[in-house]
Amino acid sequence: AKSDGLCILGAGISSLERTPPYLPFLEGPARVAPQLKPITQAYWLLPDTEKNWLPEKCRLLETQRDKVFNCSPAFRREADEAGRMVLSAIGATPSTDFPFLEASTLVSDDLCLLTEKDGVYRLRAACLCAPTFWSLQDMLDRPLGGLHEAVPGGDPELASRISRIFHGLQRDTILERFNWTVQLDGERYTPSSQPMKEELATISPEEAAQRLHLRVERQTIRKVTNGSSVLFTIRISTDPLKHILANHDLRLTFARNWAATDKALAEYKGWPHYQPAVDWFLQQN
Repeated sequence: AKSDGLCILGAGISSLERTPPYLPFLEGPARVAPQLKPITQAYWLLPDTEKNWLPEKCRLLETQRDKVFNCSPAFRREADEAGRMVLSAIGATPSTDFPFLEASTLVSDDLCLLTEKDGVYRLRAACLCAPTFWSLQDMLDRPLGGLHEAVPGGDPELASRISRIFHGLQRDTILERFNWTVQLDGERYTPSSQPMKEELATISPEEAAQRLHLRVERQTIRKVTNGSSVLFTIRISTDPLKHILANHDLRLTFARNWAATDKALAEYKGWPHYQPAVDWFLQQN
């Protein structure tokens, strides 16, 4: 099936500089549950809605390589096979001897390789230039449980569910899901949320509201062709919330699903820090 991407073309905000590609809050509150849906190969990485991010992504790979990229020699073969899969999907062929790195420079998506040993998947190689408040240096080599331990219900419940999905994943199956949150401004490289929280404490709700962005993670998983490894892709889009919520119907749906999100998950996402700014928005006519 084609990924609808929760796209809102024609939703009444087409006069914007761009139409936000994904609005997952239309589907309900933010959730911990995976809620993975199958998509076809044709819609795995194309169209790349965030190609404008590529120059900054490549700059990070050049200037902060140790923070945003890691591929140890022990997992190079699996990583390069994943890189060749990505290149093939976008109609490219490897032109270097490091396909995993090359692929990372040609798609806006971050690429994370998880390999399995003794029934446990661990993060072994990654290009992570747009982290949503986590650090590759902290997470490399961790098992699924370690990657999700901070998430409410993340370990062992969520980690166990994801592990079962990984083990049952068929070779030609691609699964997609979405996460959403809000943040100050549109920065994608955000290994920590602390600077935003500190700035929120110094500005008015109205100023914060004008700077709020919807941050969406489009995630996919698929088996690497040769072996049992899984490639996890993460595409980040950020769009000004004030433009999205100028649409009356979208504003009502956002308000409903923001309020309906589980309190523990909202705390984990840092939403109490944003609540005054969101309230200011929702009180406008």
